[in-house]
Amino acid sequence: MTDIREDIVALLPRLQRFAYTLTGSRDDADDLLQSACVKALARLDQFERGTRLDSWMFRIVQTTWIDSARWRKRRPEAIDSELELASLGVEDRIHQRVEARAALEIVRLTIATLPEDQRAVVGLCAIDGLSYQEAADILEIPIGTVMSRLARARKKLAAAVDGPATSGGEG
Repeated sequence: MTDIREDIVALLPRLQRFAYTLTGSRDDADDLLQSACVKALARLDQFERGTRLDSWMFRIVQTTWIDSARWRKRRPEAIDSELELASLGVEDRIHQRVEARAALEIVRLTIATLPEDQRAVVGLCAIDGLSYQEAADILEIPIGTVMSRLARARKKLAAAVDGPATSGGEG
Protein backbone atom coordinates (compact mmCIF):
# COMPACT_ATOMS: atom_id res chain seq x y z
CA MET A 1 0.00 0.00 0.00
CA THR A 2 1.46 3.33 -1.02
CA ASP A 3 1.79 6.32 1.20
CA ILE A 4 -0.96 8.87 0.59
CA ARG A 5 1.69 11.59 0.29
CA GLU A 6 3.20 9.79 -2.71
CA ASP A 7 -0.25 9.56 -4.28
CA ILE A 8 -0.74 13.31 -3.77
CA VAL A 9 2.60 13.99 -5.44
CA ALA A 10 1.49 11.88 -8.41
CA LEU A 11 -1.64 14.06 -8.69
CA LEU A 12 0.27 17.35 -8.73
CA PRO A 13 0.33 17.82 -12.53
CA ARG A 14 -3.45 17.39 -12.74
CA LEU A 15 -4.02 19.62 -9.73
CA GLN A 16 -1.68 22.23 -11.22
CA ARG A 17 -3.70 22.30 -14.47
CA PHE A 18 -6.91 22.70 -12.49
CA ALA A 19 -5.43 25.47 -10.34
CA TYR A 20 -4.20 27.25 -13.48
CA THR A 21 -7.67 26.99 -15.00
CA LEU A 22 -9.19 28.58 -11.93
CA THR A 23 -6.62 31.35 -11.53
CA GLY A 24 -5.49 32.08 -15.09
CA SER A 25 -1.96 32.71 -13.81
CA ARG A 26 0.91 30.29 -13.30
CA ASP A 27 2.13 32.13 -10.21
CA ASP A 28 -1.34 32.27 -8.69
CA ALA A 29 -1.88 28.61 -9.59
CA ASP A 30 1.35 27.69 -7.82
CA ASP A 31 0.26 29.63 -4.74
CA LEU A 32 -3.19 28.05 -4.82
CA LEU A 33 -1.79 24.56 -5.20
CA GLN A 34 0.69 25.09 -2.41
CA SER A 35 -2.06 26.31 -0.07
CA ALA A 36 -4.29 23.38 -1.01
CA CYS A 37 -1.51 20.86 -0.42
CA VAL A 38 -0.75 22.37 2.97
CA LYS A 39 -4.43 22.04 3.88
CA ALA A 40 -4.59 18.47 2.59
CA LEU A 41 -1.48 17.39 4.46
CA ALA A 42 -2.78 18.98 7.65
CA ARG A 43 -6.04 17.06 7.24
CA LEU A 44 -4.80 13.66 6.08
CA ASP A 45 -6.71 12.09 8.93
CA GLN A 46 -9.95 13.29 7.28
CA PHE A 47 -9.29 11.38 4.05
CA GLU A 48 -11.27 8.17 3.93
CA ARG A 49 -9.23 5.27 2.54
CA GLY A 50 -11.08 3.58 -0.28
CA THR A 51 -12.44 6.85 -1.64
CA ARG A 52 -11.01 8.78 -4.56
CA LEU A 53 -7.99 10.81 -3.57
CA ASP A 54 -8.16 12.88 -6.77
CA SER A 55 -11.73 13.95 -6.00
CA TRP A 56 -10.74 14.87 -2.47
CA MET A 57 -7.76 16.90 -3.68
CA PHE A 58 -9.67 18.65 -6.49
CA ARG A 59 -12.28 19.65 -3.93
CA ILE A 60 -9.61 21.05 -1.59
CA VAL A 61 -8.12 23.09 -4.47
CA GLN A 62 -11.55 24.41 -5.37
CA THR A 63 -12.54 25.33 -1.81
CA THR A 64 -9.17 26.99 -1.28
CA TRP A 65 -9.81 29.00 -4.44
CA ILE A 66 -13.31 29.95 -3.28
CA ASP A 67 -11.93 31.05 0.08
CA SER A 68 -9.32 33.22 -1.62
CA ALA A 69 -11.95 34.62 -4.01
CA ARG A 70 -14.03 35.69 -1.04
CA TRP A 71 -10.99 37.38 0.39
CA ARG A 72 -10.26 39.10 -2.96
CA LYS A 73 -13.81 40.50 -3.04
CA ARG A 74 -12.76 42.65 -0.13
CA ARG A 75 -9.94 44.04 -2.31
CA PRO A 76 -11.63 44.87 -5.67
CA GLU A 77 -8.98 47.44 -6.64
CA ALA A 78 -6.32 44.71 -6.76
CA ILE A 79 -8.50 42.53 -8.99
CA ASP A 80 -9.12 45.37 -11.44
CA SER A 81 -5.41 46.03 -11.85
CA GLU A 82 -4.70 42.30 -12.28
CA LEU A 83 -7.33 42.08 -15.04
CA GLU A 84 -5.83 45.12 -16.74
CA LEU A 85 -2.37 43.53 -16.68
CA ALA A 86 -3.74 40.23 -17.99
CA SER A 87 -5.38 41.96 -20.97
CA LEU A 88 -2.38 44.10 -22.00
CA GLY A 89 -0.91 43.24 -25.35
CA VAL A 90 -3.43 40.57 -26.31
CA GLU A 91 -4.00 42.00 -29.77
CA ASP A 92 -0.24 42.34 -30.36
CA ARG A 93 0.30 38.69 -29.44
CA ILE A 94 -2.51 37.56 -31.73
CA HIS A 95 -1.02 39.37 -34.73
CA GLN A 96 2.52 38.09 -34.05
CA ARG A 97 1.68 34.42 -33.67
CA VAL A 98 0.18 31.80 -35.90
CA GLU A 99 -3.59 31.49 -35.93
CA ALA A 100 -3.67 28.38 -33.73
CA ARG A 101 -1.51 30.04 -31.11
CA ALA A 102 -3.78 33.10 -31.16
CA ALA A 103 -6.88 30.97 -30.71
CA LEU A 104 -5.27 29.27 -27.73
CA GLU A 105 -4.51 32.62 -26.14
CA ILE A 106 -8.06 33.81 -26.70
CA VAL A 107 -9.37 30.65 -25.08
CA ARG A 108 -7.05 31.09 -22.10
CA LEU A 109 -8.12 34.68 -21.57
CA THR A 110 -11.78 33.81 -22.03
CA ILE A 111 -11.51 31.01 -19.48
CA ALA A 112 -10.07 33.55 -17.05
CA THR A 113 -13.18 35.71 -17.49
CA LEU A 114 -15.67 32.87 -17.06
CA PRO A 115 -17.63 32.78 -13.83
CA GLU A 116 -15.89 30.73 -11.18
CA ASP A 117 -18.38 27.85 -11.36
CA GLN A 118 -17.91 27.52 -15.13
CA ARG A 119 -14.09 27.67 -14.85
CA ALA A 120 -14.16 24.80 -12.39
CA VAL A 121 -16.24 22.63 -14.73
CA VAL A 122 -14.05 23.50 -17.74
CA GLY A 123 -10.95 22.66 -15.73
CA LEU A 124 -12.24 19.30 -14.61
CA CYS A 125 -14.03 18.11 -17.77
CA ALA A 126 -12.41 19.83 -20.73
CA ILE A 127 -8.85 20.17 -19.45
CA ASP A 128 -8.40 17.27 -17.04
CA GLY A 129 -10.73 14.95 -18.97
CA LEU A 130 -12.96 13.89 -16.09
CA SER A 131 -16.45 12.63 -16.85
CA TYR A 132 -19.46 14.78 -16.08
CA GLN A 133 -20.30 12.47 -13.20
CA GLU A 134 -16.79 12.69 -11.74
CA ALA A 135 -16.90 16.49 -11.95
CA ALA A 136 -20.36 16.50 -10.36
CA ASP A 137 -19.07 14.37 -7.50
CA ILE A 138 -16.02 16.57 -6.93
CA LEU A 139 -18.02 19.81 -7.06
CA GLU A 140 -20.93 18.30 -5.14
CA ILE A 141 -23.50 19.43 -7.70
CA PRO A 142 -25.98 17.56 -9.93
CA ILE A 143 -24.66 16.20 -13.23
CA GLY A 144 -27.18 18.37 -15.11
CA THR A 145 -25.62 21.44 -13.53
CA VAL A 146 -22.20 20.31 -14.75
CA MET A 147 -23.56 19.86 -18.26
CA SER A 148 -25.31 23.23 -18.21
CA ARG A 149 -22.26 25.11 -16.92
CA LEU A 150 -20.01 23.39 -19.45
CA ALA A 151 -22.41 24.19 -22.30
CA ARG A 152 -22.51 27.88 -21.33
CA ALA A 153 -18.73 28.00 -21.01
CA ARG A 154 -18.21 26.30 -24.38
CA LYS A 155 -20.60 28.77 -26.01
CA LYS A 156 -18.60 31.71 -24.62
CA LEU A 157 -15.32 30.11 -25.67
CA ALA A 158 -16.60 29.45 -29.20
CA ALA A 159 -17.84 33.04 -29.50
CA ALA A 160 -14.46 34.35 -28.35
CA VAL A 161 -12.54 32.23 -30.86
CA ASP A 162 -14.94 32.97 -33.73
CA GLY A 163 -15.24 36.68 -32.87
CA PRO A 164 -11.91 37.96 -34.20
CA ALA A 165 -12.25 35.97 -37.43
CA THR A 166 -15.70 37.32 -38.22
CA SER A 167 -15.06 40.90 -37.19
CA GLY A 168 -11.41 41.12 -38.25
CA GLY A 169 -11.06 42.97 -41.48
CA GLU A 170 -12.95 43.98 -44.53
CA GLY A 171 -12.33 42.46 -47.78
